[in-house]
Amino acid sequence: MDNGMIKAWQHEHNFTHHNHHGERRAYYVLMLTVVTMVIEIIAGTVYGSMALLADGWHMGTHVVAFLITIFAYQFARKHEHDKSYTFGTGKVSALGGFSSSIALGLVALIMLGESIHRLMSPQSIQFNEAIFVAIIGLTVNIVSVFLLQDKHSHSHSHSHDHHHGHEHHDDHNLKVAYFHVLADALTSLLAILALIAGKYWGWNWVDAFMGIVGSVIITRWAIGLLKQTSPVLLDKNISLQYQANIINILEAEKATKISDIHIWKISTDHYAAMISIVVREPKTVEQYKQLLNKFDKINHLTIEVNQYTEM
Repeated sequence: MDNGMIKAWQHEHNFTHHNHHGERRAYYVLMLTVVTMVIEIIAGTVYGSMALLADGWHMGTHVVAFLITIFAYQFARKHEHDKSYTFGTGKVSALGGFSSSIALGLVALIMLGESIHRLMSPQSIQFNEAIFVAIIGLTVNIVSVFLLQDKHSHSHSHSHDHHHGHEHHDDHNLKVAYFHVLADALTSLLAILALIAGKYWGWNWVDAFMGIVGSVIITRWAIGLLKQTSPVLLDKNISLQYQANIINILEAEKATKISDIHIWKISTDHYAAMISIVVREPKTVEQYKQLLNKFDKINHLTIEVNQYTEM
């Protein structure tokens, strides 16, 4: 094996993108959320306010979500060059997003259950105090939403022999953290509207109804995020049309048939392809790669060429 072949064989198999901007902002939001949670729990205990206590412990669920987000970032960075991970730790972002999506769905279910209970068994509400707590929560979450906006996350696509490009990186890990604070902001906004309706018009039922509306919206977000992350984790194949276009290009060559083809995600932004070609007069692997050069979604390409005398 000559030096050129050795270098080709030993290329890097790391398809991990580090969103340093997102990780730093997640730390800021975590600290902000923890401080707000502690203040609300202490104030609720001292002043005997269930509204403050409830919102404080609700903030605790988001603290757990942010811890998952930060752990995913740290794990991906720590094991970036660990050879025991075939294609690096590019899927950790999707795994963190998937886990936090489940937590987001559980928060929505708890909200739904509590709202239905309050609708069936109305409780007295301390409107002024509850509105004050909701405004605090809304303010904190609006700040957090702006901190977690993923405007600067871009990545250079990794490739072997071709496909060098600049594309937007879809950070599922940060996206779910963003939706956690967005969900909390929505909950606080709906609560303020409901509490105003209850205070000035006596419509106490609106508080529980808005809780149901919020839980339905948050559940839809959680399901949408699960649909985005689960295909990455389950190695879902690329679209059939994209795959058919590749087959058509290769089989356009004389006496060539594709016996097997797999194209799947190895991170949130990168695809790997394994293609088996049966041909009477084989080309070199490099020639086949040139034929596929325009298919820039493929970042790691493996081609097997089998020669037959009769087809």
